[in-house]
Amino acid sequence: MSENKVSKEELLHIAKLADLNLKEEETEKYLENLQEILNFADVINNADVSNLDITIGAYENKNVFRKDEVKEFGNLDALLQNAPEKEQNMFKIPKVIN
Repeated sequence: MSENKVSKEELLHIAKLADLNLKEEETEKYLENLQEILNFADVINNADVSNLDITIGAYENKNVFRKDEVKEFGNLDALLQNAPEKEQNMFKIPKVIN
């Protein structure tokens, strides 16, 4: 793993591109954080993946669609027994659109 140090000039350039106004006392902390991020990215980029299956993590399920059909409910009285209000064998609900 090769560790490239981020220079203060590079940090200030990145901060300018990101429209960040860094104070002088903040630059050292930002340099440390950016260096840690880049070191971690380097570890990830150099991880050995030669023995992994190419489809690892692939989700093979897909949507299963059915035809949209109207079906009569067998016991309409049982269905409507819990309705607070009913009208013409349907649930009656408050009007929601004026």
